[in-house]
Amino acid sequence: MKVKVISRSTDEFTRERSNDLQRVFRNFDPSLRTQEKAVEYVRALNAAKMEKIFARPFVGAMDGHIDSVSCMAKNPNHLKGIFSGSMDGDIRLWDIASRRTICQFPGHQGAVRGLTASTDGRILVSCGTDCTVRLWNVPLATGMESDDSSDNSAKQLAAYVWKNAFWAVDHQCDGNLFATAGAQVDIWDHNRSQPVNSFEWGKDTVISVRFNPGEPNVLATSASDRSIAIYDLRMSSPTTKLIMRTRTNSISWNPMEPMNFTAANEDCSCYSYDARKLDEAKCVHKDHVSAVMDIDYSPTGREFVTGSYDRTIRIFQYNGGHSREIYHTKRMQRYTLSTNNCVLTEICHQHRVFCVKFSCDGSYVISGSDDTNLRLWKANASEQLGVLLPRERKNHEYREAVKNRYKHLPEVKRIVRHRHLPKPIFKASALRRIMIDAERKKDERRRAHSAPGSIPRESIRKKRIIKEIE
Repeated sequence: MKVKVISRSTDEFTRERSNDLQRVFRNFDPSLRTQEKAVEYVRALNAAKMEKIFARPFVGAMDGHIDSVSCMAKNPNHLKGIFSGSMDGDIRLWDIASRRTICQFPGHQGAVRGLTASTDGRILVSCGTDCTVRLWNVPLATGMESDDSSDNSAKQLAAYVWKNAFWAVDHQCDGNLFATAGAQVDIWDHNRSQPVNSFEWGKDTVISVRFNPGEPNVLATSASDRSIAIYDLRMSSPTTKLIMRTRTNSISWNPMEPMNFTAANEDCSCYSYDARKLDEAKCVHKDHVSAVMDIDYSPTGREFVTGSYDRTIRIFQYNGGHSREIYHTKRMQRYTLSTNNCVLTEICHQHRVFCVKFSCDGSYVISGSDDTNLRLWKANASEQLGVLLPRERKNHEYREAVKNRYKHLPEVKRIVRHRHLPKPIFKASALRRIMIDAERKKDERRRAHSAPGSIPRESIRKKRIIKEIE
C-alpha cells in the first residue's frame, strides 16, 4: 500500500543568511483565489481611508513681511529658493527647507507688483507702483546655507524710472528680454535703460503678462478691459485679442503643452484655451466661490494650483472640471465676535490669497496672502515626507493601484472625493449652485415659450466669450 504525504525540504524555505529575504510561496491560480475581488475591494476601501487619515497638507508658514504678500517668483536654478514681494516694497528670498529669510532687496518705495528671475537665475527683476523697474544680483546657492544671512541686503544692478506704474513682469524662458505690464506692454533688455519695444492695444491697463515657455517670442497678457491678448515680438503689432465677460487676473502657460494656457477669471472659474483657436475654451475649471487671483502650472503640466479671494487654494487637473484638492487653515477662515456698544458683530479675518506657486520639483505649493504670511503645502496631501524604504514605496504604489482599480465604485468614490469645507465656503457653494440652477431653469423656460430655434443653445465653453479680434 502506498501512502501519499505532503513533504518539503527545509532548504527551499530556509534563509542562508539572516539578511536574506524570507521566501514566500504563492499560488497565483485564479481558481484557487475565489475571494480575490472581495479582498481587493476591502483593500481599496482601506487605502482610501488611510489616505484621508494621513492627509496633512500644511507644512508650515514663513513670516517676516509686515504687509500683504502681493507677488512671488521662482528661481529656475535654486530648487529650494523662492522670492516674495509685499505691498510695502519689501522683497525677500526665502529658503523653503528651513523656512527663513536668506536675503532682502530694499529699494522700492511702493507696492511690489511683479517679480521674475532671469534664465540663468542670477538676476532678479522687480517692478511696482513707484514707476520703477529694478534689477538685482541674486546670491549664489552657497549663500543659502549660511546661518547669519538673515540681515543681508542684495546688490542692486540697475533701476529704470518710467512714466507710469507697473502691474506685472515676466522674463523670457530663453533670452535676455523681459516684459512689463502697465499702461502698455513694454519689452526691456538687461543692458538698455529704455524699452526696446512697446505694444499697445486700447487704453486700458494691462494687469498680467506671461511669456510662452516653448516659444520665447510669444507672450500673453490680460487687461482691465476683460481682454486676453497674444503678442509676437517678431511682429510690429499684436496678433489676437479675446474679450470675455469678466476680467482675467492671471495667466499661466502649460509647460508641457506650450500652445495651451489657462486664465484665472473674476467669475470664480478658470478657462483653458488653445492659443491657435480662441473662439472656444478647451475646459472650464469650476469650484471657487470668489474671484481667482493667481494661477501656476506644475512642472509636469498635468495640474495647476489656483489661489482665490475666498481664502482657499485649489489644485486642478489640467483637463478636469473640478478641483482634486482644496487647502485652507483655521487662521485663513477664522471668524471672531467683537463687541461695539454691547452689540455682537461677526468679523472675518481677511486672509485673501493673492499669489500661488508650484515648487520647481512639483512637490510643494507656496501661497501668499494679505495676512503677511507665505504658507507651504504638500502637492499631495497624504504624501509621506522623508526617505522611503523600497518596501514602503511598493506598499504605497500597491495601495494607489488598488484604489484606482475600484475608484468607480460608490463607497470608494465617496471617500476619495470627500473634502471638508469651511462653513463660509460651504454656504457660498450652496448659494452658487442655487443661482446656477435658477439661471438654467430660466433659460429652459424662455426657450420653451419661444419659437423653435429662435434662442440657440450656447455651450458653457463659449458663453463667457464676447468676441475674438484679430
